[in-house]
Amino acid sequence: MSDYTAIADVGETLVELLRGNMQGLIPADSIALVSPGEIEGKDNIRLSLFLYQVNENINLRNMEMENMGPSRLKAPPLALDLDYMLTSYPSPGIQDRTERTEEEHSILGRAMQVMHDNSVLAGSVLKGSLSAHDIELHVAVTSLSLDDMSKIWSTFKEKSFRPSVCYQVTPVKIESSREKKISRVTSGPQQQTPERREK
Repeated sequence: MSDYTAIADVGETLVELLRGNMQGLIPADSIALVSPGEIEGKDNIRLSLFLYQVNENINLRNMEMENMGPSRLKAPPLALDLDYMLTSYPSPGIQDRTERTEEEHSILGRAMQVMHDNSVLAGSVLKGSLSAHDIELHVAVTSLSLDDMSKIWSTFKEKSFRPSVCYQVTPVKIESSREKKISRVTSGPQQQTPERREK
């Protein structure tokens, strides 16, 4: 279970995973954890990963408090679902529009292949506080309607819609710092019941 840096650590894990597996297609430093709305034309970004939504995991919402010893209970962790949008960008040096679009699609296709081949994140792949715990994160494509995707892109002012795909990473657990002291319930001396007299 990780601490409050878990969300940041998941982002680092995904970016490093992509950087390590997109070699030969695009430079590692052209893959960034950034909103499409922040990318300028002069930036050398070819693949962006954007955390657009964070929700509490409904299946792990009502977990019981953890027993930490004879006198202490700890609140369960906060379990989250993280939703990311993966977006590809062409090289600014390509003038032919078809060639530029094909390159853009190739970048997105390779990125999706990497995510598919790493649908379970565990062990040495995990970064930051995640690596110190024996946990598994599951990565899956999230099917958004064109309307929902358009709503996300409408928040990026003056940015053209680009080829994108959305993923959910779950369950991301943030350890709670809330604890509760408890005391053992001790029963007093048992009263002896009077013996039944035989008639």
